[in-house]
Amino acid sequence: MADPRALLRVFDELLWALRRQGFDISTAQAIDAARVVAAVGLESRSNVRDALGAVIVQRAGDRGRFDAAFDAYFAPDAARDRATSLWDRLSARGFDDGEIETLRGLLAELAAKGGLGVGPLGTLLGRGADLDRALAVAGVLRNLDADSGPQLGFLTHRLLSRIGSGAARRALGSLRTLLVDAIGSRGDALADALAQELDRAEQDVRAYVRQRHDARVMELDRQRAEHRLEATPFAALTEAEIEDVRRAVRRFGERLRGGVRLRARRRSRRGRIDPHRTLRRALRTGGVPFDLARRELRRDRPRVVLLCDVSDSVRAAACFLLELTYAVQDLFDRARTFVFVSDLGETTQLFAREPVRVAIARAWAGGVVAAGDNSNYGRVLRAFETQYARELDRRTTVVILGDGRSNFHDPAADVLDRVRERSRALLWLCPESRGTWGQGDSAMAVYAPKCSAVYEVGCAADLERAARRLIARG
Repeated sequence: MADPRALLRVFDELLWALRRQGFDISTAQAIDAARVVAAVGLESRSNVRDALGAVIVQRAGDRGRFDAAFDAYFAPDAARDRATSLWDRLSARGFDDGEIETLRGLLAELAAKGGLGVGPLGTLLGRGADLDRALAVAGVLRNLDADSGPQLGFLTHRLLSRIGSGAARRALGSLRTLLVDAIGSRGDALADALAQELDRAEQDVRAYVRQRHDARVMELDRQRAEHRLEATPFAALTEAEIEDVRRAVRRFGERLRGGVRLRARRRSRRGRIDPHRTLRRALRTGGVPFDLARRELRRDRPRVVLLCDVSDSVRAAACFLLELTYAVQDLFDRARTFVFVSDLGETTQLFAREPVRVAIARAWAGGVVAAGDNSNYGRVLRAFETQYARELDRRTTVVILGDGRSNFHDPAADVLDRVRERSRALLWLCPESRGTWGQGDSAMAVYAPKCSAVYEVGCAADLERAARRLIARG
């Protein structure tokens, strides 16, 4: 049976090694980590890694870095190095048990006398969890960022000073004298070996600073790449970038769903204070205790009806608009979604029963309406009014996603007047810039005045802003 104290030591060293890799692990998280490991057991390394990752990793993008750090900690070479203590390393250098015991005794004697630098000397020579802890506690690198490259030497010197490298060197000087007095020339050789161990510890610290800086640079590069993709027009994205942006839009939709549900739960737990019921309740007990009575919230059940253009003219943006359409259906009660080209087809049931990738692929590829037809907004709007307008009410927000290019057919803009009159709001998300509205077969110059609001969604960042406004209106 494994020694619980040994397991606890390994677990503590693992958490400090993860902190050294840049993961912020609070005491509460460390307790939770211990609990999840106890829950899943130690039989499977992958189960332990996944359980710890669920507690420690705060962002999905850090999961790969966490897995690499976890695997590196338990790699055979790393495990062998941790199992090798300072005394084992000195023994491998040819120092006998008597000489090592003399060193142990002199270190204990200096510590008992309160010798300055003995503690930092032991921390640096040990090069284990104690050093990881000292590096984390020093706090020098909290302000380290991607632009700190020219200051790495200064920051390293400052960090070494904080963890007591200078005091450790001075303590080693005093220890050298005692070792020479105790065991002669072998004491000098032993002190030289300790100096080399100190050099290796300081090299570890320099590598740690460099590693943290490189991690910040990589994070900044990732953020810049994401920002560039978010701001790149849909039509300018490459095939590889399209998939990256689709994943980003999907993650955004998931965040929206989680945020709305959380706000709904919070609202359901609270209500406005009812002063009349509160006072009546207080009269029964003389005001002790004084319990607040709250009014029950009547939940306004907003509805959304969303129409998404999937014609060739919006081909570059259609997949992202459909991602938003899929997310919106799950965000609002009794939402109804449609896609259209020259005909209108409902996707409410399709999006409700199929996974996001399957549903969007089918809607985009012509599984609901013929995708190869020329778009006809007037025909679609009139069909929508005939079939569904009577279901609109003052709780319904109608959202149209499309470029408004109707191939010179009748735009049927008068339908939008009646839709807006019957509904709570009529919003339009257009993937083309405002400067192109009214050019060629675009009817956006006619449609825009009929709407409560029109948003340009030429890139992922625009789509996110428009979606947030839609949720706020809901």
